Amino acid sequence: MTDTAINRQWLINGNPRGRALALSDFKAHEAAVQPLAAGQVRVRSEYLSFDPSQKGQMENIRGYTSGAEVGNVMSARGIGEVIESRHPGIEVGAKVMGAVDWQEYASLDGATVEVLPDDDLLTANLGPLGGTGLTAYFGLLRIGRPEPGDTIVVSGAAGAVGSMVVQIARILGGRVIGIAGGPEKCAWLVDELGCAAAIDYKSGNIKRRLTELCPGGIDVFFDNVGGEALNAALARIANRARVVICGGISRYSEETLPPGPANYFNIVFRQAIIEGFLLSGYEKEYGVARRRITDWIRAGDIVYREDMQRGFENIPSTLLRLFSGKNFGKQLLQL
Repeated sequence: MTDTAINRQWLINGNPRGRALALSDFKAHEAAVQPLAAGQVRVRSEYLSFDPSQKGQMENIRGYTSGAEVGNVMSARGIGEVIESRHPGIEVGAKVMGAVDWQEYASLDGATVEVLPDDDLLTANLGPLGGTGLTAYFGLLRIGRPEPGDTIVVSGAAGAVGSMVVQIARILGGRVIGIAGGPEKCAWLVDELGCAAAIDYKSGNIKRRLTELCPGGIDVFFDNVGGEALNAALARIANRARVVICGGISRYSEETLPPGPANYFNIVFRQAIIEGFLLSGYEKEYGVARRRITDWIRAGDIVYREDMQRGFENIPSTLLRLFSGKNFGKQLLQL
C-alpha cells in the first residue's frame, strides 16, 4: 500500500446526549494513509461490531471508552486482514480483531490486536465469543448467580446480549422467559432458543404476563432495557432475587432521564439485590469463558443470529438500527 493511498473514515460530528442519534452526528472524511511505526500493523477492515454502548461513548458517559470527541474517528471493534506488518509476531494475511474504528484502514499497535483463526466462527468473535457473549456470561454467572430451577426473566431477549443470556440460563437449568418486540422475535425465543415463554412488549401488558408466567416470582432478572420492563419485573421478584442491570436502551434517547424504578422498594421487601454490570474487570477469565461458549456452540447448545448489513456508506445508519429495534441478533456490517 502506498503512503498516498486514501483512507475513508466516519468522524463524530455531534454529541447525542439527551436525544436520539441522527445521521448528522457523523461526517464522512478522507485522510492520507500514514507510514507504519515499528510494532504496528495495518489492518484492512472487513467487519464492524455495533453496540448500544457506542452512544454512551459519544456522550462521554463515565465508565465507557474515552476519546469519543467531535472530530475523532468513531470508535468500534472489528475484524480485518493484516495487509502490512512491522510487528515480528503478526504476518501479512492474518485475520485480527481490535479497535479498527469506522475506517477502511487501521494502523494499530500489534500488541493491541488478537490474531484469530480464519474459520467458520470468525465473525462470532464479535458476538457470542466477543464482548457480547462475555457480557452475558459474566453478568449472568457472577451477578445473577442462577441455580437449577430458577425462574429467569431477560429483557431485550432477542438482542445480541439477551439471546446469549437466555441460552446460558437454559443450559444451567433455569426456566427462562424472554421479553422482546414482535411475534417473529418471540417465536424465535421459544422455538429455537428454548425459552419457556416469551412476552411481546409491543402487544402485551408486561406486568400482567409476568404475573401469569411467574406465579412463584422471578429469581433472576437480567435487564437490557429499563423502563416499563424493569418496573414490571421488580413488582414480581421472588425472595432473595438478583437483578442484573446490564443496559437501559429504553432511556438512551430521552432528553430528560425518567424517574427511578416505580417498584424499587420491593428490593427491600424481598431482600433482593440490584447490581449494575460492566464487562471490565473479568479479563483474566476471558479464555475460560470463550472455551466454554465455543464448546456450547459446537455442541449445538447455543445458536446465534447475525444481522449483517453491508457497505461503508451504511455504517452510521447501521448503528441507528440498534435504537429502533430493527436489528435481529448481533448487529454487524461487512465493509
